[in-house]
Amino acid sequence: MSTDRIAEASVTIDAPRERVFEALVNPKDIKEYMFGAEAVSDWEEGARVVWRGEWKGKRYEDKGVILELKPAQRLRYTHFSPLSGEPDVPESYHTVTVELTEEDDGTLLTLTQDNNATADARRHSEENWGRMLEDLKDHIEGAS
Repeated sequence: MSTDRIAEASVTIDAPRERVFEALVNPKDIKEYMFGAEAVSDWEEGARVVWRGEWKGKRYEDKGVILELKPAQRLRYTHFSPLSGEPDVPESYHTVTVELTEEDDGTLLTLTQDNNATADARRHSEENWGRMLEDLKDHIEGAS
């Protein structure tokens, strides 16, 4: 896959990696920063994950499977959204990888999403993830 189709967004959060990771898998936290989405999962490798909510006036139910879960280090999962207009087939799923790196000024969170159909789709994904990461940062730092 061409690297121009991999969306990437990052943010540095003034909090320990453990707190940032907790916010990635805690449904109460997720609802606060992920556009009001309700997340349902056992949060174990191999478990299904569902995100429900409303986006731009449309109800949605996105889904995926947790591929890797290493507390305070990495979360990797597949993701499919019916709002994409694509068929629900393996080729329509993205893999989202979230990496946490300890830095002097907090935790660097880097998120990548593969399988973007076009460079425009990649840019759109980067904008959405960027907004979500800023909301995550505000949520964690505001709660401190």
